[in-house]
Amino acid sequence: MDTTKTADPTAPEADAAEDKPDTGTPAEPEAPTDAPAPSPDAPDAVAAEEEPEDLEADEADTFPERPTGVGSAASAVTAAGLGLIALSGSWVARVIGERQTLIGQIESANATTAKEKIAALYGDAWHMTALVNGLLSALALLLAAVVLAAPAFGAPGRAHPTWVRSVSWAAVALGVLGVLLFALMYFDLLVPLPTASE
Repeated sequence: MDTTKTADPTAPEADAAEDKPDTGTPAEPEAPTDAPAPSPDAPDAVAAEEEPEDLEADEADTFPERPTGVGSAASAVTAAGLGLIALSGSWVARVIGERQTLIGQIESANATTAKEKIAALYGDAWHMTALVNGLLSALALLLAAVVLAAPAFGAPGRAHPTWVRSVSWAAVALGVLGVLLFALMYFDLLVPLPTASE
């Protein structure tokens, strides 16, 4: 008679032996616990990083670069310079006046009266000098008026800096003074030609 015992499959020891892990094979490594878990807000973070560039592009489209006003400033300074040069006597007016004096010397040879000789030698040259300087004053006045009137025809709410307006008004004053002064000189109202006895 066989007296060997067979292991009862329902015995608790058999269950424990089956549940016991095999120590001969290496266990799977566990995932590191320090690694940051993927955040559901990761797309939002990427969008937040790209947002400043989008804002800068939107601001560039919404607020376009305003003109610097260099042209208006240069025109105002030019107008004031022209008005000052006209009042002090321009080189162009002096050259044209000397040319007219030479023409008067040639014409005075045929003059019969002292009045005609004075007009030919001096009067025409003075008138030509007054005319050229008066034109320069009128040009300065016109240029300054354009600078002052430009904001009315430009973008709403745009105005020139204070110093540009001040220089423009100074050019207007010099231009008006020059036009009046040289007009009176041209028509012999301010400084009439001298007369000589016949």
